[in-house]
Amino acid sequence: MNIIEVKNVFRGFNTGSQRVEVLKDNNFTITQGTFNLLMGPSGSGKTTLLNILGTLDIPDKGKVFIESEEITSLSERKKDRLRKSKIGYIFQSVALISNMTAYENIDFFLRISGYNYKERRKRIEECLDFVGLRKRMKHKPIEMSGGEQQRVAIARAFSHKPAIILADEPTAELDTVTGLKVVQLFKDMVKKEGVTIVMCTHDRSIVELADNILEMEDGVILGGR
Repeated sequence: MNIIEVKNVFRGFNTGSQRVEVLKDNNFTITQGTFNLLMGPSGSGKTTLLNILGTLDIPDKGKVFIESEEITSLSERKKDRLRKSKIGYIFQSVALISNMTAYENIDFFLRISGYNYKERRKRIEECLDFVGLRKRMKHKPIEMSGGEQQRVAIARAFSHKPAIILADEPTAELDTVTGLKVVQLFKDMVKKEGVTIVMCTHDRSIVELADNILEMEDGVILGGR
């Protein structure tokens, strides 16, 4: 079953007097419960495409469907509701709140998503267990390594049980061994939670771990494999 469908998506930006076309007539589908790598050189349009899939940006032309619902024309309120219920985000910079502990970072996110106290506590412990950081739940980001911070960010991203997780270069600032551990977490997450993951990366050492690879060049998905 396809969970994401992209049809004829274009996106461009004005830079001074010039128009730069970042995405050009993209068409592809992504199957539910799979780990997908979006690969291509810097400037190929990966992040722009990821932002459109996550409703953080809208295409100039074309449509995007999530679970057969057309999302590109939704109101801001409905997009916000979609993000809170079906989409999780993982960023290269981890984006944790510095004065909050690991537990508090996830708790804050679940409050926004509408979970009550009992539900939040149970889910936070489950998620931190999953990424191997339950013993570090009272530690703040500054007290953690880069890999630990990224694992907290991963726990936060899937804490509200989204259908889709979008990850933008989540291993770029990690060493090779730690990066592989993060990717293995993604694989385990797909298997345990049934989530669909789309991850932007330059790292070709992990291609064998993916279910599907979307190659991008000059704003166009060349194909999947």
